[in-house]
Amino acid sequence: MIDKLELLLALAKERHFGRAAEACGVTQPTMSTGLKQLEEILGVMLVQRGSRFQGFTPEGERALDWARRIVGDARAMRDEINGLKHQLSGEIRIAAIPTVLGMVAALTTPFRAKHPEVRFRIQSTTSSEVLGLLENLEVDAGLTYIENEPIGKVRTIPLYNESYRLLTAPDAMFGDRETVTWTEVGQVPLCLLTPDMQNRRIIDRALRSVGAEATPTLTSNSLLVLFTHVKTGRWASVMPAKLAETLGLSDTVRSIPIVDPEVNYSIGMVVPQRDPMTPLIAALVNVAREVAPTLQL
Repeated sequence: MIDKLELLLALAKERHFGRAAEACGVTQPTMSTGLKQLEEILGVMLVQRGSRFQGFTPEGERALDWARRIVGDARAMRDEINGLKHQLSGEIRIAAIPTVLGMVAALTTPFRAKHPEVRFRIQSTTSSEVLGLLENLEVDAGLTYIENEPIGKVRTIPLYNESYRLLTAPDAMFGDRETVTWTEVGQVPLCLLTPDMQNRRIIDRALRSVGAEATPTLTSNSLLVLFTHVKTGRWASVMPAKLAETLGLSDTVRSIPIVDPEVNYSIGMVVPQRDPMTPLIAALVNVAREVAPTLQL
C-alpha cells in the first residue's frame, strides 16, 4: 500500500505518467498497474485518464490528502527507528525564500556541530512554493513569512522580525540620510525582486500605504543580481535589514532604515503538523528555537 501511495504522490508532483514512473524508478506499465490496483483496493477511480494525465477525480484529491499523511508517517517511523539504532544521519531538505538565504547558515552550522552525520539540501523558492513543497513531502522544512499571507496547517517556529532598508550609494538621492520614509523611497528608481516574490508584494504594499508606487528600473528573482547592481553605486534597492547585514556593505553602499511607517514581518520555520516529529525534524526545531534569540537585530 505504501508503495502504491508513493506512486500517487509522484503523479501529483509530476502531472505526467512517464515522468512520475521515472521518478519512482519503475516502468510506466508498472506505474499504471500500481495505480489501478490502488483504485481496486479503494473501490473508486482516482485518476482521470486519457492519452495523457488529465488530473485527479474528487476521490483522488481526497486520497492524495491521506497519502501525504500515511507516507509522511511511514517515513517518520523509519527515520525514528533508524535514529534509535544509530546517531542522527540522513538528509534534511529545506526550502527557503530568497530573503532568508543569508541566515540559513545560522541554523545549519550549529546543527551540524551536534549531528555531523546529517546532510542538508537547501533550495530557494517563493513563499507559496515553500508550502506546496512541504505539503507534497518534497522538503522537510521551510523558511518563510509566517504571518503575512495564509500558510495552511503547519507548525511554525518564529525566528526573527524582518525590517527594511534602502540600499543606495552615499552620493545618491537620500544617500546621506540616517533614515528615509516610504514616501521618499517611492521617489527612488529601484531594482527589486519580481512580483511573484512575497518580499516584493510587501514593498509594494508599504509604498501604496503612503500613496507611492514602485518604479523598478530592473527586476530579478535573484537577490545576488540586485546586490551586485547596488554595489556598483549606480543602483538602489529595498532589502531586509538582516540580509543587508549578512551580505556585508562596502564603502559604495549605505543601508538606511526606512520609517514612517515602520514595517515588520515575522520570519520563521515551518514544518509539517505531525506528531511525533521525525528525529531529524525534532532536532532541527530544537536548534531553531535555540538560535532564534541570536537572530534578532
